Amino acid sequence: MDIKKDVAVSDSGFVFYPTTGESFSVNPLGMEIIRLMKDDKSFDKITEYVVDHYNVESSTIEKDLLDFIEMLNHFSLMEDDGEG
Repeated sequence: MDIKKDVAVSDSGFVFYPTTGESFSVNPLGMEIIRLMKDDKSFDKITEYVVDHYNVESSTIEKDLLDFIEMLNHFSLMEDDGEG
């Protein structure tokens, strides 16, 4: 679960992918998740972090995190894991 290394995230939630020149905006939680991913945190560690820092159930964040990862994949911001 790795976000591409050249994806940049600003403090205001601006996400820039220099390979394509595309930019996106994410909310503060999205920023934190992307930064955790860039720090090579696992799905479980990211889930644990969000549960510890926000008032949310583990099952809820797991579903939302999977949806967020799918969105990142859709915009080609995730590394290809070679599986398929």
